[in-house]
Amino acid sequence: MFSLEADTAGLKRQILGLPRRSIDYTDSPRQRQATQPHKSPLVIIRTTQHNDLRHIAKLKLPMLSIRKKRTGSVLLCTALLMVFSLALPLRAQENNVPEISAAELVRLTIAHEMKAAQDDSHKHLFRSRKQIPRGSQTRLYIETNDSMAGMTIAYNDQPLNPQQQKAEQDHLAWLANNPQQLRKKRAQEKADEQRTLRILRALPDAFLYEYAGTETGDADLGKPGDPLTKLNFTPNPSYSPPTRVEQVLQGLKGHLLIDASAHRLARIEGTLFRDVTFGWGIIGHLDKGGYFRVQQADVGDGSWEITSMKLKVTGKILLLRGLSITTDEVFSHFHPVPAHLTFAEAAELLKSEQEKLAHEGESQAQR
Repeated sequence: MFSLEADTAGLKRQILGLPRRSIDYTDSPRQRQATQPHKSPLVIIRTTQHNDLRHIAKLKLPMLSIRKKRTGSVLLCTALLMVFSLALPLRAQENNVPEISAAELVRLTIAHEMKAAQDDSHKHLFRSRKQIPRGSQTRLYIETNDSMAGMTIAYNDQPLNPQQQKAEQDHLAWLANNPQQLRKKRAQEKADEQRTLRILRALPDAFLYEYAGTETGDADLGKPGDPLTKLNFTPNPSYSPPTRVEQVLQGLKGHLLIDASAHRLARIEGTLFRDVTFGWGIIGHLDKGGYFRVQQADVGDGSWEITSMKLKVTGKILLLRGLSITTDEVFSHFHPVPAHLTFAEAAELLKSEQEKLAHEGESQAQR
């Protein structure tokens, strides 16, 4: 599942197992209510009951003094009230226990992610800044039905010179006017997506999950201010990977962050705790200590997109060629574009965006 291709979109799909395009699917009000903890009303009721008991003790009610045989009934009622008030905190604690298992929450979330991956009605123009040991590269991307259109706009945070800008524009024009190459590029992207979906589909069965608290979403993680359920995962010893694509999962442990109300995956973070071999080590292996983290967020139009990706892995391919990937990539500035935009139209839009950013850079430099 790990590829040597430098293409950003392909790499993040093959290795990290998250789809690009997705739509938010919200559960029913009843499901959302089930995930919310019980709050102060239980405590208020308990306090009120204690106040009632104090008032009963102070009042000189006629019925308490007229017939002594009723004293036992009053004491019994008082005792029942006290027991009930003490039981309320215990019931509150019981209701804080998740109503579904961690494994079931993962299964529901992955089902939503799989469904969202099949919907391509939301497309965006967005920016990527990838940091590697040799420096950084900033690119613009536009999603289209034909293929992902991309253009480099900066190296090491410095804008391209006129010759570099023209080379980027010429390459896009060549692809737009070369249907065969465009189909080939799209086929590769589809293959990457299928490998991604295989990994995503395997997550509920490949690992054992347990609840590990909560975190809070922000602009780059889930939804700002929303609670995210944290789940730790370790390999499921009974899982048998059907292909080499899923085989790497047997050496991973880490955690997920899930928006339990929306059933969306906000983060997956994992570490290789042992070496993972492919084809008895003949095809290749990944070294212990490899690490990855992928985050998703609601980008403001109801769809979720990858907002960051960090990866560090080493290993070998075919016992000879070394594999070393270290990258930290951030995706930002998401803007919706027409769903039926062609690749040629996207190329023109990227050219306009590049020229606008270059002009803004010149204006800032003159200040």
